[in-house]
Amino acid sequence: MGRTGSFYTWPMASQPSSEPLRAGAAPAGARTRLHGPLHWQSVLHALFEDSWIDEPTLQRGLDRCAHGGARQHALQRVAAASLARKSDAKRLDLDVLTAWLAERAGLPLLHIDPLKVDIGRVGDLLSRNYAERHRILPVAAEAQGATIATAEPFDIGWVPELERMLRRPVQLVVANPADIARYTAEFFNLARSVREAQRNGATPGSGVNQFEQLVELGRSGRAIDANDAGIVQVVDWLWQYAFEQRASDIHLEPRREFGVVRFRIDGLLHVVYQVPPAVMSAMTSRIKLLGRMDVVERRRPQDGRIKTRRPDGDEVELRLSTLPTAFGEKLVMRIFDRDVVLREFAALGFPPAEASRWEELTSHPHGIVLVTGPTGSGKTTTLYSTLKRLATDEVNVCTVEDPIEMVEPAFNQMQVQSGLELGFAEGLRALMRQDPDIIMVGEIRDRETAEMAVQAALTGHLVLSTLHTNDAAGAITRLLELGVAPYLLGATLLGVLAQRLVRTLCPHCRQPDPAFDQRSFESAVAPWKPSAQVRPCRAVGCLECRNTGYLGRVGLYELLGVSPAQRGLIGDGATLDALRAQAVRDGMRPLRLAGALKVAEGVTTLEEVLRATPAPQG
Repeated sequence: MGRTGSFYTWPMASQPSSEPLRAGAAPAGARTRLHGPLHWQSVLHALFEDSWIDEPTLQRGLDRCAHGGARQHALQRVAAASLARKSDAKRLDLDVLTAWLAERAGLPLLHIDPLKVDIGRVGDLLSRNYAERHRILPVAAEAQGATIATAEPFDIGWVPELERMLRRPVQLVVANPADIARYTAEFFNLARSVREAQRNGATPGSGVNQFEQLVELGRSGRAIDANDAGIVQVVDWLWQYAFEQRASDIHLEPRREFGVVRFRIDGLLHVVYQVPPAVMSAMTSRIKLLGRMDVVERRRPQDGRIKTRRPDGDEVELRLSTLPTAFGEKLVMRIFDRDVVLREFAALGFPPAEASRWEELTSHPHGIVLVTGPTGSGKTTTLYSTLKRLATDEVNVCTVEDPIEMVEPAFNQMQVQSGLELGFAEGLRALMRQDPDIIMVGEIRDRETAEMAVQAALTGHLVLSTLHTNDAAGAITRLLELGVAPYLLGATLLGVLAQRLVRTLCPHCRQPDPAFDQRSFESAVAPWKPSAQVRPCRAVGCLECRNTGYLGRVGLYELLGVSPAQRGLIGDGATLDALRAQAVRDGMRPLRLAGALKVAEGVTTLEEVLRATPAPQG
């Protein structure tokens, strides 16, 4: 293989014969070179020449592929034959065959990750018809060159023509033909929808209340309609794509020159797309319209919700929140999966001992149970999963929330409405007259709500609520600081659960970590040392996890049960360090130690645990 200028060229050669080669027989002359569009027979013979398959497998492939679909790409046709590799009996699926083709062609292999492709930019490089005709897809566009993905690396007669059109060099990469076909349709449809929306609308920034308004003399136009077909398609694509990528939040963020779409996946934000400001404004208006929010009002924050469906038919709820910023309205959509409330505690990451203690605490007929942690640590999921188990036909479960995170028919849910002077305290006072058995308060924020929760517990109700503190012991001191009498708190508090979320290692690519430093590990979790055998693993990266090495998240839990000794300390107004030390003596496993056990089990990494958990104290 040689490289001339900015693109790759290969010596031309005749196609391999359709006659099956004998095992062990060397091909006549030099190694056969593929050229032009791939043919399934040529692929099979090349696999045999490269010792990827033996002669019987070659013959089976020739027989099976003869009945394949005529319009299928050659690699797809061979993959459908379900052949096995000679060296390790691994199935020659489409990904394996694509990797072989890249190696055969001497080109880089690329797995197309839509999160890393600037769809608007690459969509302007060439037309959809041109891309489909040559089975190519632009994946990167820079001033110094364009990167084009192809599944036909030996059919490159179009490269000089495209270089002249783009006036920049072209670099080829090999990608899965199924991915190229799929993303060609998605990328160009999305780019077209954005262009149509912009064409039907006004100048950039129209309709947006910007902090720094750009005055352009001599230009006028109408604002983009939220119901334009292009905007409808862009919003539909946005949701479907977010569900597919396992996003927990969608951010629409207006900027000075453009709007940015970002997804939060496994706790980290990823830039997905950039759109013109006018299109971003129309997208926000469209979503606000569907969420029954005031589309005209852009000066005040608003909340809303939308119920939709995944491609597989499952219902999904989206909680909407808008915020006025310097360059327009910022919109965040939090995605709630209804299956979350049906998960067992073990699926949430509870160790068996903690799960048993948590069930025991929440089975009390009266008292206060708190869940604490920062925003996004999974408190809502834990509470909803717990309430779902408690909400039988024999009990009345009532909640007061701000906002209602997820509509659940098994609960009686009430929304806080500050405009009507209906806060947590007022809502809790109203619930007390509704004959409740179990009450969930979205958050204890002030003294009045805290005192009402204590009164509800004293009068025979089980109260569950959340706080924002660093650890479990901190929730006790926080309530005391709010003004709850120590003797009342000691009499009603049953326990506190502190939690965090950490990313879990991808099960498809994680590997044992030979460089694991045992001393650093013990230092990080000191003064506690896990008794479990340490089997640390490291993040590697593969197609399943988009080369991050992590796939999904799991909870770390610190459960403080209020023992008689702890009640005595609360009544005496003990310090935070004293409360924390007593909790450890009572058997509480701190968050850092819970994380260390997950590291020892090979579930996550030490770096993730150190990032998510507070340093040990006391």
